[in-house]
Amino acid sequence: MAALGLGIDLVEVERIRALLERHGDRFKQRTFTAGEVAYCDACADPAIHYAARFAAKEAGAKALGTGFAEGVSWMDIEVTRAENGCPSLVFHNGAKTRATALGVKRCLLSLTHTTELASAHVILEEV
Repeated sequence: MAALGLGIDLVEVERIRALLERHGDRFKQRTFTAGEVAYCDACADPAIHYAARFAAKEAGAKALGTGFAEGVSWMDIEVTRAENGCPSLVFHNGAKTRATALGVKRCLLSLTHTTELASAHVILEEV
């Protein structure tokens, strides 16, 4: 196993809560996929889960080495969940192109959150 990229991000839940209150659906549509919105909106406190996904997207973009530039956008990085609840990242469009160019075969994602903070760690591997 060789690591090809590493990313970490920490987000204040209140910052995301304020964005949701101020910009609502516009913020959601520009930042999150339909699946992410459906999951978060079904949770008791959606802001916590949006914050975790926001952090995951940031960490994923950092791991790719591009940030949100060079053809990588917010919608190109998606947080999904396995049936057992394990989160993972799926790359689309520009993020997928970048991951393929790097030789990424596996993406590891860890999320954690409290009522105040959400954090994500991403490791990209060539396996």
